[in-house]
Amino acid sequence: MPLSLDEVRRIAQLARIGVSDAEARTVLVQLNDIFELIGRMQKVDTEGVEPMSHGQDLKLRLRDDAVTERDQREGFQSLAPQVEQGLYLVPKVIE
Repeated sequence: MPLSLDEVRRIAQLARIGVSDAEARTVLVQLNDIFELIGRMQKVDTEGVEPMSHGQDLKLRLRDDAVTERDQREGFQSLAPQVEQGLYLVPKVIE
């Protein structure tokens, strides 16, 4: 379903974007090209295709899950304005 020039102008108005007639015509062509591409992609038969987590067949290099920093919790909490039972207390901002 291609867009019309009036629809592009309406979208620009809703987005509070000022566009000239030339810009609106350029955007109209670009948006219609995008919608055409989406339509072609939706027609592709993907039945039986397993979803991929990445476009390339890459394996992540994992590292050991080991603690590398020393515990500084007490030092950080000593600087906080209010702490109770190891938790930072903050003022209520939403009623």
